[in-house]
Amino acid sequence: MSKIYIGFILFFSFSLLSCAKDGANIIPDVPVNFSAPINDPRLSRLNGAGGAVVISGYGYAGLILYRRPDGAIVAYDRCSTVNPLNKCQLNLSDPTITATDPCSGAIFLLSDGSPAKAPATRPLKQYQVTVTSFQISVLN
Repeated sequence: MSKIYIGFILFFSFSLLSCAKDGANIIPDVPVNFSAPINDPRLSRLNGAGGAVVISGYGYAGLILYRRPDGAIVAYDRCSTVNPLNKCQLNLSDPTITATDPCSGAIFLLSDGSPAKAPATRPLKQYQVTVTSFQISVLN
């Protein structure tokens, strides 16, 4: 009976430890409500495919807005998913098809947010984008 009890305690302890470690690598949820006129000069790089801009003051560590080759605009949190509690802000590459974590060296594809170079294993946190003929909005 005591072997079963010890086995149960060990299994439960390992389960808790693995959950805690995994949860530490998740970017915290924060309210995002960014809105700007579509002709805002800060967004001019989004006029062509492959264009990207950084918007500070929104999300956990800022926003990256990117116009994919198909014309859709996507928004990501600027925080790297490698050790997100460090709040390391991604830098845009030139040309802007990737973003690099200056703290770990990880690289992410902006077309879908997926990790392109280790140590990244999780995609970038993505937010909902709405574009009308007059305005662009990023919400969560």
